[in-house]
Amino acid sequence: MRRLALAAITLTSLSLACGDDEAPPVVGASPVAVAAVQAHDVVDRIEATGELIAKEEATVAAQVAGPITSIAAVEGGSVEAGETLLEIDPERRQLEALDARAGVDEARANLKEREREARRIRALGERGAASKARIDAAGTATQLAGSRLSAAQARLGIAERSLRDASVAAPFAGLVARRHVSTGEFVSAGQALFDLVALDPIEVEFHLAEIDSARVSLGDAVEVRVAPYPDEVFTARATMIAPTIDARTRTLRVKAEVDNSDGRLRPGLFARVDLGVATREAVPMVAQEAVLQRADGAVVFILEGSDRVRRVNVKTGVYRGSLVEIRAGIEAGMQVIIRGHAELIDGSAVTVRNLDGSAAAVAAQ
Repeated sequence: MRRLALAAITLTSLSLACGDDEAPPVVGASPVAVAAVQAHDVVDRIEATGELIAKEEATVAAQVAGPITSIAAVEGGSVEAGETLLEIDPERRQLEALDARAGVDEARANLKEREREARRIRALGERGAASKARIDAAGTATQLAGSRLSAAQARLGIAERSLRDASVAAPFAGLVARRHVSTGEFVSAGQALFDLVALDPIEVEFHLAEIDSARVSLGDAVEVRVAPYPDEVFTARATMIAPTIDARTRTLRVKAEVDNSDGRLRPGLFARVDLGVATREAVPMVAQEAVLQRADGAVVFILEGSDRVRRVNVKTGVYRGSLVEIRAGIEAGMQVIIRGHAELIDGSAVTVRNLDGSAAAVAAQ
């Protein structure tokens, strides 16, 4: 009887406190404030940082060993594709080629002699004046002479290739960035001779965040800024988009070509890249205070009905003033808790209040 009397007194007190138009609050419910999830159009500026790199860059190495007899290219100078940069004792290579050519002539003459001898012995054999063994020996000698001619021709090919390699040519048009050797120095095959770069056009390489990876296409215009020219914008075009996302950094590698006919841009410069803006319509956004950080990530509490909440894991996006984008987990129109949710758990009972503490009317969801 005492419990019934106490309950009656409690319900009477709550009814008086709430007034005639208010529903009695749930016993033990936490007072909270709510706000609707809003839909906004978000304008994103796609920016990135990168580095200027040479479109073509190579270390030209020696193909043959020997002393350097002449150098035609100078550091910092421009060269055309196929232009001779230096020579590595071409006279010696010419003599080796002449010797190999003489060896071919000798082997060819020997083959002709063996072929004549083989024909003569076969003719004797037809008249019964030469044995089969002698005929076979003549044929074998002819085959050996043919093999010696092939070997001599291969040696001549190697000698002629060495003669060509003695004159080191530029593989592409560009600038000599560095010279590693001097006239008279003896070099070995594979030793570095020059660093060669092509700077017109020059490339800017940058990385886009995973979420922006679908917003760039080949041929898109790119604005590039570098520190030496802070007030100038260089226009580029996207020429390469990596086929995969980097699994470690979750970024996409992109290259764009920049006109550099005046030669002012140099590889290694830090670059700021602007790909313009992209508009996303009807993006769900909530007040920043609605998002709580928990061990399993960002969460919000959604009001369900008029007095219960549901805990939802969300993925946040861009921030705009006091609002934050929610990329997954909730939709526009839902009611989220923005005050009094620090101690809530999934399914908690709540009483919705206005920010000034007065009771708020909430339509059931």
